[in-house]
Amino acid sequence: MTTIDLAGRIEHAVLSPQATEKDLQDAVRVAVRWGVRALVVKPCHLAAAARMLASSDVKLVTVIGFPHGGQTTETKVFETREAVARGAQEIDLVLNIGALRQRDLAAVFYEIRAVVEAAAGRPVKVILENAYLDDWPKRLAGRLAARAGASYVKTGTGFAPTGATVADVALMRRSVGGRLGVKAAGGIRSYADAVALVEAGADLIGTSHTEAILTEAARRAA
Repeated sequence: MTTIDLAGRIEHAVLSPQATEKDLQDAVRVAVRWGVRALVVKPCHLAAAARMLASSDVKLVTVIGFPHGGQTTETKVFETREAVARGAQEIDLVLNIGALRQRDLAAVFYEIRAVVEAAAGRPVKVILENAYLDDWPKRLAGRLAARAGASYVKTGTGFAPTGATVADVALMRRSVGGRLGVKAAGGIRSYADAVALVEAGADLIGTSHTEAILTEAARRAA
């Protein structure tokens, strides 16, 4: 996979609890220098990130219900509307993990649908947090996300005990087919990790290790 092809799939994340605006500035430089698909920031950094990315082609993404998904639907809708007003071009939503596990399918569906509507046409990626799920809710969540109008399903936040796996990405790809995209995120630190997940069916890669991954891609291409 070429460096350009891989960069076009990467969403560079700066989401750690201790991330400062200096960390955001550094992340913007990495994202722009490598020409990645998107930068994913905390809601509090949206306005600053929008200013910094104004002259670039890098998309601006933020997270909603992060990192545990336990906020009320009304709170997530408010977060989404505020994020759009602050410049978010895409939304990564943590679904209500407990509601999914107890098969409260109506609650999961209507929450995703409400956030999709609040996003006003902007793509919504639904974060499943696979570390806490058996296979059946992963498959079910993909179907609910598709029916609710989401654009992608995503493996996790990067803050769970385990990250993206080839097996999970392959399962999610089989579950959603061509109806939704699949984003792998969490624990992706190397070029080999990223390529294996793309080969398993991931359309997008979420990582904070962008520089290391793309430096290795460039070295292999040299």
